[in-house]
Amino acid sequence: MINVVLYEPEIPQNTGNIMRTCMAFNCRLHLIEPLGFYMDEKHLRRAGMDYTKKLDYTIYPDWESFLEKNHGAFFFSTRYGKKAPDAFDYKEIQEDIYLVFGKESTGIPKEILKNHLDTCMRIPMVSEARSLNLSNCVAIVVYEVLKQLSYSGLSSVEVIKGEDFLLQ
Repeated sequence: MINVVLYEPEIPQNTGNIMRTCMAFNCRLHLIEPLGFYMDEKHLRRAGMDYTKKLDYTIYPDWESFLEKNHGAFFFSTRYGKKAPDAFDYKEIQEDIYLVFGKESTGIPKEILKNHLDTCMRIPMVSEARSLNLSNCVAIVVYEVLKQLSYSGLSSVEVIKGEDFLLQ
């Protein structure tokens, strides 16, 4: 199972978009407090739309509480990482995959990252760019993992209007 972990997310629209992404890609979402918003805030609901009813997510009071309940292969997205997301071989992993993303303003704390230097990743970009939007980063990294796993469990055809909709 692919798990997306948001460490102290601050912007409700980003989290709402990530909730939608997690639901669409069948990922479990983990939110680590404090959150910079209320889960019932209108912007969060709008970005997450009605997908939040179908989303598997858990909120934890802190990093330690999260670690007590979750075990697997952890990968950390940080501007300080030295490997691209595709440098890891996710298909060889036999346990849950956890993709950890930090808060929008400061990222993942150095105290956490320094214990996981070998699984820190950076999305390659021009040197003048400090970072990308959090929800975009989640989508990029999750999609790389899904690509390596051959999009297991995901539909490759339109199911709502039918796969032959364009032929009608």
